[in-house]
Amino acid sequence: MKPKKISELLIGTNNKGKLREIKALLPKNIKIFSTSDFNLKSPRENGKTFKENSFIKAKFFSKKSDQICISDDSGLEIKVLNNQPGIYSARWGGKNNDFDLAIKKVFKKLDKKMPGWRNKIIKANFICALTIYWPSGKYKTSIGKIYGRISNIKAGTKGFGYDPIFIPHGSKKTFGQILPKKKYKIDHRYKAFQKIKKFL
Repeated sequence: MKPKKISELLIGTNNKGKLREIKALLPKNIKIFSTSDFNLKSPRENGKTFKENSFIKAKFFSKKSDQICISDDSGLEIKVLNNQPGIYSARWGGKNNDFDLAIKKVFKKLDKKMPGWRNKIIKANFICALTIYWPSGKYKTSIGKIYGRISNIKAGTKGFGYDPIFIPHGSKKTFGQILPKKKYKIDHRYKAFQKIKKFL
């Protein structure tokens, strides 16, 4: 049986960068709501994985709004740092999600773990879990990853989060330097979306 197409959808995030990017991925015929339309604050993310946190957010926002909701949980994993910051990617920026602070923390940890790292290839990947949750309790989750390396300097003002220090495979530019339209067609969120878009 073919899944019923969605005509209205709440994007379950209070992160403006994520809201912008998820909105750009969605079909234009879907009526989009944001959490601000329902004056919703974010739930406590106490899952152990991206998948769990994505589910927590999608379920919370769906139940509060009585809307079908799509929520993302994503982050940066750096191999030599045992895949940190991982699910704590946003939390490394402190209470205000200050990613300048988070990026400084990444560089500080790399300096400590691997002096001279700026002359080496530091493998990393972005990971995204996307969950669509229906008020009935039905849900679907997908995972997307993009591999690359850490830039030895912060570069670019496009994008958000750790974008200025992540260089995807096959590129010399960070996500912070790549045009959003191009980034939206290759990144971890796009890859997760490709696996879930049949419901839209």
